[in-house]
Amino acid sequence: MNKSALQVARASYQPKVPASICGATKIVEGKATESVADQADIKKLFPNTYGMPIVTFEKGEAAKSAEAINVGVILSGGQAPGGHNVISGIFDGIKAQNPNSKLYGFLGGPSGLVDHKYIELTSDIIDEYRNTGGFDIIGSGRTKLEEVEQFDKGLEICKKLNIKAIIIIGGDDSNTNACVLAEYYLAKNAGVQVIGCPKTIDGDLKNEMIETSFGFDTATKVYSEVIGNIERDANSAKKYWHFIKLMGRSASHVTLEAALQTQPNVTLIGEEVEAKNQTLDDVVTYIANVVAKRAAKGLNFGTVLVPEGLIEFIPAIKKLISELNDMLAANQAEFDKVAAEDKIDYVVKHLSAENAALFKSLPTAVSTQLALERDPHGNVQVSLIETEQLLAEMVAKKLAAWKKDGKFVGKFATQHHFFGYEGRCAAPSNFDADYCYSLGRVAALLIASGKTGYMSSVRNTTKPAAEWLAGGIPITAMMNMEKRNGKMKPVIQKALVKLDGGPFKFFASKRDEWAIETAYVYPGPIQYFGPSEVADQTTKTLQLEHK
Repeated sequence: MNKSALQVARASYQPKVPASICGATKIVEGKATESVADQADIKKLFPNTYGMPIVTFEKGEAAKSAEAINVGVILSGGQAPGGHNVISGIFDGIKAQNPNSKLYGFLGGPSGLVDHKYIELTSDIIDEYRNTGGFDIIGSGRTKLEEVEQFDKGLEICKKLNIKAIIIIGGDDSNTNACVLAEYYLAKNAGVQVIGCPKTIDGDLKNEMIETSFGFDTATKVYSEVIGNIERDANSAKKYWHFIKLMGRSASHVTLEAALQTQPNVTLIGEEVEAKNQTLDDVVTYIANVVAKRAAKGLNFGTVLVPEGLIEFIPAIKKLISELNDMLAANQAEFDKVAAEDKIDYVVKHLSAENAALFKSLPTAVSTQLALERDPHGNVQVSLIETEQLLAEMVAKKLAAWKKDGKFVGKFATQHHFFGYEGRCAAPSNFDADYCYSLGRVAALLIASGKTGYMSSVRNTTKPAAEWLAGGIPITAMMNMEKRNGKMKPVIQKALVKLDGGPFKFFASKRDEWAIETAYVYPGPIQYFGPSEVADQTTKTLQLEHK
C-alpha cells in the first residue's frame, strides 16, 4: 500500500485506552434493563436477550489463559472515521487473550456473511490499516440481516470456520440487525455470540451508555474546517451568501456541532423547526430577515448551515412524507406498473386533499424526489433533495418582493455546497482513534465474558482516556417500535438534538449575535500532533453535554 507522510507517522501512534482494560479485568453486572419504549412488544420479540444487565469492566486479578477463539467482523452501512481502529482493537484484544485466536473479516458488509465471502485478518494486514480512515480493509455494505435464511447461511460459514462470535460495526439499523441475529442464534443454541459497535457520523446513536457514535468527532472537524475556509472566503470577497447542507438525515447533531465550532450567521436545527411547528415559509422568512439586517449594515454576505433532513422536520411536509411512505408501501406493485410520466398524477390522486395540495405546491424537482426516490426501507431519500438550493431560491424570491416594497436594500448572490462524503473516510482524529480502538478492545472483552446481544460502550469521554469507563449495554435496552415500509418494526431509537440540552441552549444564546455580527471562527485542519488541549480535544457537543 502506498502511504502518505501522515500515514507513515500515524502508523506508529498507539491509541490510548481506559486504564480499567489494561491487564487483567473483571466484569461487574448492574441492574436488569428494559427497552426505552414499547416494552411489552420488544420483550415479546426478544425473549432471550431482553432484560439483560448493563455491564462494566474493572481491574481484576490475573486470569487463567483463555481458550483460542475465532471471531468474525462486519462493517455495515456508511463509512465513518475510525472503523479500522475498531477492527485493530478487536484483533489485539482477542490475541491478548490467546495468541492463537483468529479474526475473520466478512467482505462487503453483511452480505459477506450470507454469501460466505471472507478473509483472515492477520497482523500483516491489520498493521497496514491502523489509525487510517475508510472501511477499505474489508469493505462495507447495506444488506439487511432480517431473514431466517440469511441467519442460517451465516451459521453455515461460522461452523465451517469455527467462528464463535460475530462483531457488527454499524449504526442504529445495523445494530438492530445485530440484536435480531443474537436473539436468533441464542434461541437456536447455535453457540455464536453477536456484539455491536456504535458507528455513525450523524451522531444519532447515543444514550447514557453510548455517549457518542464513532466518526462524529472526525467528520464534524472536517466539515468545520471547510466551513471555516468558506467563511474566510465570504469575509474576504464580501459578495456571496453560502448555503451549506450537512450530513444528518434524522437528526441535526452534525449541523449543531459545526455551528458551535464555526459560528455562522444562520443555522437551522430540524428538531427546533418541528417543535415550533414551522412552515417552509417560516424558515425562508427567518433567513431572509437575517440577510436583510446584515445588508442594512452593508454586509451582503454570510453563511447558512442546513441539516440534510430539514425538509422532513417541517411538520406539514413530515405528514406528507408519512402518508407518501404508507401509500406507496401499500400500493407498490401497482405503482411500479404506472408509466414514468404518470407517476406524479398517481401520487396526487392517492393522497388526502390536504397533502395533495401541499405536494402540488412544491417545486417540481422536490415533488419528483419525494415521490420517486426511495431508500431500502421504502422511505424518502432526503439527501437527494437539494434543500440548500431550494432555500436559496425561495429566499431570493422573498427578498425580491421585499425590495419592491423598500423592505430590502442590498444584494443577494448565492453559492451552494453539500458536505457529506468529504468527512466519512477522513483519517480519524486522536479522539476517534482512541475511542474506536477502545470500543474494539471492549468488544473482545464482551466476547470473552460470554455476552451476546450487547453493544460495546466507552463512557466518561470528556476525561483523559485512562479515566474512560468500559462496558456494554444490551441492544434491546435502546429499542422501540417504528413504522418501516408500512409495518411496525423494532429498531434502535434515534437520538435527536435535545432543545433543553447544553449544546443547543448554548447555541441559542449566541445565534442572534452571530447572525448580525461577523463572528466567524476558523477551526483549521485536524491536529494529530501537538499539545493535548489541541490534538486530543473532544467535540463542543460532548463538552457542553458533560459540563
